[in-house]
Amino acid sequence: MSETTTQIWTIGQLLSWTQGFLSDKGVEDARLAAELLLASALGCGRVDLYTRFEQVPAAEQIDRFRELVREAAGHKPIAYLTGHREFYSLDFLVTPDVLVPRPETEILVEQAIAAVRGLDRAAHVLDIGTGSGCVAIAIAKLSSAVRMVATDISAAALAVAKRNAERNKVDDRITFLEADAADIASGYVPQGGFDVMVANPPYIAATDRDRLPVGIREFEPAIALFGGADGIDVIRRIAAGGRRLLAPGGRAFIEMADGQHERVAAVFGDAGWMIRGVLPDGAGVLRVLALERGP
Repeated sequence: MSETTTQIWTIGQLLSWTQGFLSDKGVEDARLAAELLLASALGCGRVDLYTRFEQVPAAEQIDRFRELVREAAGHKPIAYLTGHREFYSLDFLVTPDVLVPRPETEILVEQAIAAVRGLDRAAHVLDIGTGSGCVAIAIAKLSSAVRMVATDISAAALAVAKRNAERNKVDDRITFLEADAADIASGYVPQGGFDVMVANPPYIAATDRDRLPVGIREFEPAIALFGGADGIDVIRRIAAGGRRLLAPGGRAFIEMADGQHERVAAVFGDAGWMIRGVLPDGAGVLRVLALERGP
């Protein structure tokens, strides 16, 4: 798809060429990436592309698409290029200030909803490390009886999360708070404590940085990725300070990296938490530690 070519490109041809090009560059899910980028350049939905295969986009649309493809070939995440990512069937704005929402994190939503199911009052849920707000917003969207506090150390991330809450019409039930780990002022803790705490903290070891895919390593925010030398510095702070935030019998669900579950469980066990189990994500990776506040 040379900039000097005089070939007339239809939508179908653009998709076919771009799929091959991105695949050769090592871009994951090259066909999906091509569709998302072209839909973004054309200002339409992915499904719409399949009813317009023979259509020839305007020159300025092809120029925009060409630039997106160039950046994608350099492994910039597709969500940052399009500005959107789906999570739990909801649409989220995504910027380089937040991690790209991932399917494996949806387990936090599922567990939080299950934990508050059956309560005869409004449940209070805390989301630590909210990023784009995807977990807190999905929980609030699925349960109108939930009241959320969502925290992040990054003011820029919280700005994105607030916009997403407004877009998904749950901003009246989520309080966004700039805070580090479990360092939350008592004024934001409901009387009696939170019923559930979920957290997707930074958990990648700094020593593993060079092993990460280039798209993650070079483009996603380091503050949301790396949890110190062994990856669990922030998790330690949550374990140390989180129990005071929960109601008696309150539950917590902590996302972690593949292979960390024994060390993370030991950290929480030493801090007086009751270990309820280790939960796999959709790919079978032991992804979430389930906990209960101990006495």
